[in-house]
Amino acid sequence: MALGELIYEHTGRVTGQRVLSVKEEEERPKIETSFSARGKFKGIDVTETTTYWSIPRPGGVFYGEAQGVIMTSNGNEMATHIAYGVGRFNGPGGRISFRGSVYYRTSSTEGNLSSINNLIGVFEYKVDESGSSRAKVWEWK
Repeated sequence: MALGELIYEHTGRVTGQRVLSVKEEEERPKIETSFSARGKFKGIDVTETTTYWSIPRPGGVFYGEAQGVIMTSNGNEMATHIAYGVGRFNGPGGRISFRGSVYYRTSSTEGNLSSINNLIGVFEYKVDESGSSRAKVWEWK
């Protein structure tokens, strides 16, 4: 397997957070975060809505899982994705960076998004203290 070309970049904003659970014996809250973003996926203008949850682990690490929807700017095509990653605080003020894998699916067979069906990527997702986010995805070949 090899890391391929950069296939997706977006900028976005956190739209909400909530605590899903708190286990007293572990002192590890499970926190859900949602964001909306705009970007280019293989040169196509898209919008993305994603929700992920994360749990802190020893050593300042977070484990997280995400699911989301990507739509073309005209709304005619849609793809879904699931992602798994590990995050760490990155600098002062609550900046966090996640890295992991993402899997895309779409029922589109002839449109702009048809080429991403069953595509696997590796990503880097960063969010800063103001809630602004950035992501990059490279194809995993």
